[in-house]
Amino acid sequence: MRKMCACFFVSLIWGLAPAQDVTANPDVAAAQRVFDAWMDAQVAYRGLPGIAVGVVSDQKLAWARGYGYADLAAHTPMTPATKFRMASHSKLFTATSIMQLREQGKVRLDEPVRTYLPWFQLKPSEPDDPPVTIEELLTHSSGLSREAGSHWSDYKFPDAAELKAYVAGTHAIYSPQVRWKYSNLAVSIAGQVVEAVSGEKYADYVQRHIFDALGMKDSSIDRDVPGLAVGYGRRMPDGSREKKPFIDAKAMGPATGVTSTVEDMAKFVSLQFRTGSTVLGTGSLREMHRVRMMENDWTRGNAIGFIVERTRNRIYVGHGGSYPGYKTQTLMQLDDKVGVIVLANGDDAVPADIAQHLMQIVGEAVAKAAPKKPGVSWDPSWARFAGLYRSAGSDTAVVELNKELVMFDPIGANPERQSKLTPIGNGEFRLEAPTGGSTVGEVVRFVTLPNGTMRMYTGGSYSDRVR
Repeated sequence: MRKMCACFFVSLIWGLAPAQDVTANPDVAAAQRVFDAWMDAQVAYRGLPGIAVGVVSDQKLAWARGYGYADLAAHTPMTPATKFRMASHSKLFTATSIMQLREQGKVRLDEPVRTYLPWFQLKPSEPDDPPVTIEELLTHSSGLSREAGSHWSDYKFPDAAELKAYVAGTHAIYSPQVRWKYSNLAVSIAGQVVEAVSGEKYADYVQRHIFDALGMKDSSIDRDVPGLAVGYGRRMPDGSREKKPFIDAKAMGPATGVTSTVEDMAKFVSLQFRTGSTVLGTGSLREMHRVRMMENDWTRGNAIGFIVERTRNRIYVGHGGSYPGYKTQTLMQLDDKVGVIVLANGDDAVPADIAQHLMQIVGEAVAKAAPKKPGVSWDPSWARFAGLYRSAGSDTAVVELNKELVMFDPIGANPERQSKLTPIGNGEFRLEAPTGGSTVGEVVRFVTLPNGTMRMYTGGSYSDRVR
């Protein structure tokens, strides 16, 4: 059975992956084999039902694979086309909807929620608290309670009327902007804003303006659709797993109701790397990726919808998700335009860890193999720009490395903290630095003065070489 399943996956992946320039790379192929071997063992020894994964390279699903089963009883193989409850990834589609409406001038992020939902008269945490805004709903900085009742215990999610009644009878846990506090209730209310402003049901709006626009043909909201993986609870001490029923999230759908696949989610991931999209403008996408609220320990933060975290000195944008019987995770490295997707139909799968390994093993190999924009070739004559430059306030050392110029403060305590001079043509360079306090991004050029002195212009300032 294992051999038959492997053949099925290979033929499926061939059809999925037009990015042959990346997948044919021997380092990428080797990384895939390493990840395959690890995942096969994880599924077998941990007794996981099934997992589907994908690696996105810019606008292409570069590689995708399924492990285990979508249905244990029927021995239905897991594939990248298998449907999953995406859980909290739903929040990304709610945030995208709000940003679309904002681009149309129908919503302001800094506007109080009650401007659009007059029934939203929340009891504040403190008497002088300002009203909760739309942005605070999407960034988990509203101070609202996490949930709207006991729905994670009894699986009885509230409808719109029950959601409104819950809001009327509760109060904020914290004042707005006091701390990051994850809230399914807040994003569910944002979904109500989408309905009120657009005049469409939330599910209809997302279907028309996001799913259809991106070609996400296998995505839906709170529908028990064919091809949906069976959801299983955690593995119990006797090895058994509870089979979870289909659960309608109702008015909590904007926070947790989306169903999708690896193939469809790859299209949404590719949107994040795009410029000039008709789905959402480049400026709005950049706003959605920028941290707005930090966790109290500063390990991660929330952008508009997205979670942003720093791991191994890299910044990743994405989200996780948990719904009875399903666990999901996406991670995106925006600079490399690489994203990974991990979807599981077992409550103990821990896809966040799997996604990190997928990114480090296959994702980083894909990033290295992806075609790079041609740069300006090194000119050996640029070595003459190296030296010690001095202005009235500072010294700067320009050093030639291996066909590259870098600069740093020779008086400072950290010579390893260097800025790079990237050639941009016509003998000019762009300053690239790890932090933004310097003249990062500005043009650097070198001019020989009539008296023979080499002068370095950095932005609007200059310094002269003294040796």
